[in-house]
Amino acid sequence: MTDSIEHRNIVILGAGFGGIGLAIKLREAGFEDLALLERASDLGGTWQANTYPGCACDVPSQLYSYSFAPNPDWSRTYGRQPEILEYIRAVATEHDVVRHIRLDTEVLDARWDEERSHWLIETSRGPITADYFMAAAGIFAEAKYPDLPGLATFEGKAFHSLHWDHSHDLTGERVAVIGTGASAVQFIPEIQPKVGRLTVFQRSAPWIVPRMDRRTLGMERAVLRRIPLTQRLVRGTWYALIESFGLVGFVDNRFRHPFETLGRIQLRRQIRDPGLRAKVTPDYMIGCKRAIFSDAYLPALERDNVEVVTDGIAEVRPHSVVTRAGVEIPVDTIVFGTGFEPLAAAFEHITGRDGLSIAELYRKQPRTYLGTAVAGFPNFFCTLGPFGAAGNQSAVYMIESQIAYIVDALTTVRDRGARRVEVRATRQDAFVAEMHRRSAATVWLTGGCETYYTTPDGGNAGLYPGWSFEYRRRTQQFDSDAYEVSA
Repeated sequence: MTDSIEHRNIVILGAGFGGIGLAIKLREAGFEDLALLERASDLGGTWQANTYPGCACDVPSQLYSYSFAPNPDWSRTYGRQPEILEYIRAVATEHDVVRHIRLDTEVLDARWDEERSHWLIETSRGPITADYFMAAAGIFAEAKYPDLPGLATFEGKAFHSLHWDHSHDLTGERVAVIGTGASAVQFIPEIQPKVGRLTVFQRSAPWIVPRMDRRTLGMERAVLRRIPLTQRLVRGTWYALIESFGLVGFVDNRFRHPFETLGRIQLRRQIRDPGLRAKVTPDYMIGCKRAIFSDAYLPALERDNVEVVTDGIAEVRPHSVVTRAGVEIPVDTIVFGTGFEPLAAAFEHITGRDGLSIAELYRKQPRTYLGTAVAGFPNFFCTLGPFGAAGNQSAVYMIESQIAYIVDALTTVRDRGARRVEVRATRQDAFVAEMHRRSAATVWLTGGCETYYTTPDGGNAGLYPGWSFEYRRRTQQFDSDAYEVSA
């Protein structure tokens, strides 16, 4: 029956930074028979999905971009969502991968067919088979909502930052923001001036450090454009600064003190009210969860129409939110800034040789080999899999390392005349054991907070516990001895 189904050599899930970068580098290596499946109506991944007010990257644009496609014309130090999305579109167009992208195409099921040695992929636009299947769906693809008693009875407007309702006017409204993660820190200063009353429900205070964002000067852009070396120097400088957070993360948590001092200075400088300052002072080590760069968040909290509530939520009523202290707060709109699920929904439906899905395996224990391959999943690779993401570096840097590794893997298999490649379970187990051993003393596990960095039992949920340049060395060349490669 599958003989009449469309077949491609390579199918890639997701058309964000990972998927587009993979397609570009695969084509450069001579792999032309490929398709990118994107469930949204536009490419861009998280940068087409997140459109909330103030949406921007928390990594400087010169670093949060492809090394092979530098952009000297970023308008700000930190790119904002529209500009980042336009950058991704421009790169995809310039490298002629747009023709490979199939928008509005959701992967409903993907199964390894052992008999035919290929992937059978069911999509919202029909089935397709592939010799190789690659997941570049990203780690911030699905909104996470809190389980709040009575939420279904709320009669006002409620939405998540990932699904911002731009048709809903917040002017003069009583707005409750639940959550104080990176997205909330960005949109709170944007909506504060227009709402009537803003109540911020904070479970734990984030560490806020200076962002120092600014518009770039025309002269700067001209220099970067005319002297490419200067752009490489700027990128290298930002790389070193961001990488230095590894000193806190996995070298020795005593290195946290200069960073915490920076955060406390920011807090004291921007919050004058001692009571509010006490509320928004973190009670855990910096780096235990993601530190956030912002110059606008803390001043917004001190405005007259803003209240920070730390009592926790007991229930939601039709027109209010009730705290655990019994205080009822009238609310017209609820905005969830509660982050993301750790896995894209598609991973529930990607099934390997043994009949288990990627999600089922990850729930038992996050596992991959180098964040790119999974034992039991032949001819399958991914970007930013467990232990392939870094807490102290640009995701794009890590993605580029993985892309180079994956392309080298497929090139090696092709050159050998083979058709099947699968990481050995013993090598994967050894890698995962190494990751947990190296994670034991990291601030992520010992810093005193709960975060998506950790599993429910307190283990490392998937951060690489080492320098990103070390990771790049490990992924610089496909280590075929870690794999079963066969015809």
